[in-house]
Amino acid sequence: MPRTAAPLLTSPVPRASDSDRRRTSASVVLRSVLEHGPVARSTIARLTGLSPASVTDYCSRFAELGLIRESAELRRSKGVGRPHLPVDLDDSRFVVGGVHVAVPYTTVALLDLRGQVVARSEVKHAGTEPARVLGRAADALAALLAGSPRSRALGVGFATGGWVDRDSGTVVEHPLLGWREVQVRQVLGARTGLPVHVDGHARALVNAERLFGRARGSRSVLHLFAGNVVDSAFATHDEVHHGPRSQAGSIAHLPVPGGTEPCACGRVGCLQVELSERTLCRLAREAGVVDGVNPMHVVSAAAAGDPVAGRLLRERSRRVGRAVGLLQDVLNPERVVVTEVGAMHRADCLAALREEVGADRAATVSPISFTDSVLAVAGGSVALDVLYRDPLAASPEAI
Repeated sequence: MPRTAAPLLTSPVPRASDSDRRRTSASVVLRSVLEHGPVARSTIARLTGLSPASVTDYCSRFAELGLIRESAELRRSKGVGRPHLPVDLDDSRFVVGGVHVAVPYTTVALLDLRGQVVARSEVKHAGTEPARVLGRAADALAALLAGSPRSRALGVGFATGGWVDRDSGTVVEHPLLGWREVQVRQVLGARTGLPVHVDGHARALVNAERLFGRARGSRSVLHLFAGNVVDSAFATHDEVHHGPRSQAGSIAHLPVPGGTEPCACGRVGCLQVELSERTLCRLAREAGVVDGVNPMHVVSAAAAGDPVAGRLLRERSRRVGRAVGLLQDVLNPERVVVTEVGAMHRADCLAALREEVGADRAATVSPISFTDSVLAVAGGSVALDVLYRDPLAASPEAI
């Protein structure tokens, strides 16, 4: 019986729709204002390859929406004709809310359009039942907005560790919180009356880095988050990889050579338990360095000259460096960003981490750009990523 050829080579290649092209064009214009503002429209046209007429049209629409403004104080004139008025972000009108749920507490924040933290608060968990945690976060967010009456919220970004499905707005599984299939978007949306956008914190921070941090302009970025939860994210050409149901980046149970910590999965030496801040604090308690569960107390002890605290932090950073090296071998990113308490706050820990990575790749590795506000930025950047990807759909007009 004759075989029928598969129509792979004759199938038409999908083309971007007009709406996709408009969305992309709007995005690159607003991103150009973010990155280069105050900037002339003619410069935006040159940077983006769009026609001057298109750039002028988008800038007019953004100005009407209150996202950008003309910078009259930076007026440029060549002496003849209409003076050139550069445009810049208008970061005085709008904010986004940010909610990051960690294991011991929730961080709630307001961020402006430049990703700067305008206000924030921490809400300690009184139990981790999802409705209670999210309800208290919504109340704290309302209090922050009440304290900023001149700012209008465009939406809320939510981030946490574990398995988070961006498309459905669901925390599929967070073992340390005991959460399964929590409909975060639905719950927070009902409590706040605002659009809610949800993602994992490792991916959220990659988006923050490409928009506002040192990784801006990098063609590929790997991010390793080592807190109580350990996970990662990888972005190429400005797109963060999510995978089916946003499960990409789950590295908690990768084996660590020489690891000795027992994991809840039944194995020994999983990345999650070897690098967890819980493990760091337990070791510090056993050594008499601290008596609590806050890793910053270990950092403070090391800064005060405690040699055991310094050793524990360097050893942990070295293990993080080994994990980074393994991921670099697989993904070969242009830049690596690490969220890890030692490397963020101590030069010796960062040096130890880079030493494990290797001299040929050490310069590509840096700590997260938002050392003093990492969790606040993680939540808010989920909403800001949506704004900068599709500014007309996520604008005040659409709310």
